[in-house]
Amino acid sequence: MRILVLNADYPRFLAWLYRGQPGLENAPYAAQMAARNASLFGSADFYSKNFTAWGHPAAEIHVNNAWLQAAWAREHGMAVAVTQPSTNTGNKLPAWLLQAIAPFKPMLRPLARKIGLSPKLDAQAEAILVAQIEDFRPDLVLNQDTFHIDTALMRRIKGIGKPILVGQIGISPTRGEDWSVYDLLISQLAATVNYFRGLGVRAEVSHLAFERGVIDALPAAPATDIDVSFVGTVSADHQQRIALLEAVADRYTLKLFGNIAPGLPASSPLHRCFQSEAWGVDMYQALRRSRITLNSHIDMAGREAGNVRLFEATGVGTFLLTDFKDNLHTLLEPDREVAVWRSVEDCIAKIERYLNDDAARQEIAAAGQRRTLAAHSYRERTKHILASAQEL
Repeated sequence: MRILVLNADYPRFLAWLYRGQPGLENAPYAAQMAARNASLFGSADFYSKNFTAWGHPAAEIHVNNAWLQAAWAREHGMAVAVTQPSTNTGNKLPAWLLQAIAPFKPMLRPLARKIGLSPKLDAQAEAILVAQIEDFRPDLVLNQDTFHIDTALMRRIKGIGKPILVGQIGISPTRGEDWSVYDLLISQLAATVNYFRGLGVRAEVSHLAFERGVIDALPAAPATDIDVSFVGTVSADHQQRIALLEAVADRYTLKLFGNIAPGLPASSPLHRCFQSEAWGVDMYQALRRSRITLNSHIDMAGREAGNVRLFEATGVGTFLLTDFKDNLHTLLEPDREVAVWRSVEDCIAKIERYLNDDAARQEIAAAGQRRTLAAHSYRERTKHILASAQEL
């Protein structure tokens, strides 16, 4: 079975990647892809590498990396205009409105797409992607970006050899889309799976993961010089996260890596906590520097655990203090493999406790790493996807 994995990258990551390697935009496709994967950002080549290890030739396409895609097109005889990945990272709406509409995003996405507020491939990008599908002739397409690659484009892809279409969605899905084009939809959120099943579309829970090879690919472990960290995004979609981190910042020297979205009040203590963006290798190293790293799920996750931070932090052996969720015990055992907080006050108390108990902190971190490496690897996730596809 030939498998093609479709994904997209954050514009800020692309800007960082190419700014740090002058001339990369003019390199051959294979060299650009190698640099992209060596960054270890996101899921890199973790899916395709593990599908291949199971005996299924696989490749990744980063559909919104215009430099990378143009290189492929030129090497395959396509005439393409000189372009570059979008670096527009700011929201066009005021912060107060972004916060107000956050719960309604699934309903508003079709409109946002029409007026240019939601990611969308241009005509050239679509043409290159279609040519790649025709060239690779996949038997299965795993689409991990349903923003850039909507159901209409997936229907075009379905017409090229009729591959099995699998969509991976980690958020509340867009309303009004014809999801029946997919043979299978997977999500780490049971609520999202149940939504699709209610539409009559086959759907299954499939959690995110950690790539074991990351450990060997990272530089030497840095000194553990950070008491408390948070590595991730702070935005209008993370109100619980903001409240938690601000409370922690008032008591401890919190180090925040990632990004702070526009609109956070100037009075927020998180501004002084912010260190830098941290992509791939830098993110993992920031986690490894931390005695304690915090987790707080996106607001829309509700009572379900499943964000990738659970596995990235534990995978590199960092002590994780995460928010309690009803299903957390099915992934990582509370107070044995991760520590758990149930309120802001409880989180602060747990920080105090574990900063002063090195042995307990290290025992939990080691147990969490063992569990993640054994049960939450991309090797296991790709095995599950293959088994599900073979049942279709």
